[in-house]
Amino acid sequence: MPHPSFAADIQSLPSRDRLLSMSGLDFMRAMLAGDLAHPPIGQTLGYHLDSVEDGRVIFRGTPTFESMNPMGSVHGGWYGTLLDSCMACAVMTKVPKGSAYTTLEYKVNITRAIPVGCEILAEGVVCHAGRSTGVAEGTIRDAQTGKLYATGSTTCLIMVAT
Repeated sequence: MPHPSFAADIQSLPSRDRLLSMSGLDFMRAMLAGDLAHPPIGQTLGYHLDSVEDGRVIFRGTPTFESMNPMGSVHGGWYGTLLDSCMACAVMTKVPKGSAYTTLEYKVNITRAIPVGCEILAEGVVCHAGRSTGVAEGTIRDAQTGKLYATGSTTCLIMVAT
């Protein structure tokens, strides 16, 4: 059974019609400007949209105690979620009006542990955007030093609404 506030909360997210009424780049820019609601997972996991360009998206975040695994380090799922978000949203900037996308697969390579409390930048950059697929690469870096914590790649399916 959904949480009692779920129905009201989901109302704040953009409708399918609203999503399909604009290009993916316009959609992402509207989200950055605050004209569209940000996805709730960002608040849950401590990250937010930082910048949007054609074919490039950056999220900024800071892992907290709640993102730790039982061994005392940042859970790999936190890396995966940030990389999925930045890479897929980069693909979204290439999606034409009347279309949407979904992640088909993504891969994460963790190069070192992110210290809890370290501010990071997760950057996604499109490598290919065709009619039916988009491919992007991503990195997670220390926002201050640029130290690399993880890399990733994704393939997304671009779907024309029917």
